[in-house]
Amino acid sequence: MGAPILEADHPLSAEEWERLNSTVVRVAQRSLVARRFVDLYGPLGAGVQTVPYDEYTGVSPGALDLVGEQETQPVFTDIRRFRTVPLLYKDFLLHWRDIEAARTHKLPLDVSAAAGAASFCAQKEDELVFYGDTKLGFEGIFNTPGRLISPLSDWATPGNGFANVIDATERLQRSGHLGPYAMVLAPRLFASLHRVYEKTGVLEIETLRQLIVGGIFQSSLLRGDVAAVVSTGPENLDIAVALDMSVAYLGPQRMNHPFRVLEAALPRIKHPDSICTIERAPAA
Repeated sequence: MGAPILEADHPLSAEEWERLNSTVVRVAQRSLVARRFVDLYGPLGAGVQTVPYDEYTGVSPGALDLVGEQETQPVFTDIRRFRTVPLLYKDFLLHWRDIEAARTHKLPLDVSAAAGAASFCAQKEDELVFYGDTKLGFEGIFNTPGRLISPLSDWATPGNGFANVIDATERLQRSGHLGPYAMVLAPRLFASLHRVYEKTGVLEIETLRQLIVGGIFQSSLLRGDVAAVVSTGPENLDIAVALDMSVAYLGPQRMNHPFRVLEAALPRIKHPDSICTIERAPAA
């Protein structure tokens, strides 16, 4: 799971270390939202510090010909940059007395602190994918330049949420992005879709799932009433992972044992127009 250097000289037994790591992985898998619809590129290795960040434009179709002589526009990089893969991390502490007590009484080691750190680290990854980081100059799904925008209507009115999502998919289709689509939205909007759609006897969200086959997900990290419909696939966006979520030992400190949950990852948006956000129009 992690690089050997991360595991050097830790005070835990093999069983305790495995329990710690498996807890971190389990909590991360349960907590991460963006990874459920964004492809991963990697893991590339803990020492990888930069990755190419390519952007593409144009969606001309492939050719059909009997002998392969018809010209076709190749897929190529319009913009290539190299970006540093940032570290995302959260520290936690295991007290030496807790370790000794678990061993003395033959109890499983309590790794609640590790679970909490993994949850915070997962939230940071989702925040990076959704909003990037202004200080480091990274863009996310909801603020990348060139994305499509569908004005948010009042989802308190039955049918408006469905109509908004349909409008977003139509905008994506006009840009040449035909899916499969996934959607992430704020919890309040997610709850608004759990109403019967017109006279069908079916919830709005169930009707939408026939169109948004990549999944409909909610995230409490979204800022305000917003949603995003994404044409998924590594040709449009992915997460470059150098080091997947791992645990590192930081060395003894006042007899106690600090650890770090960390990863190295960077979202790469290759086709900004494969994203359509649903958000309020800015005030005039």
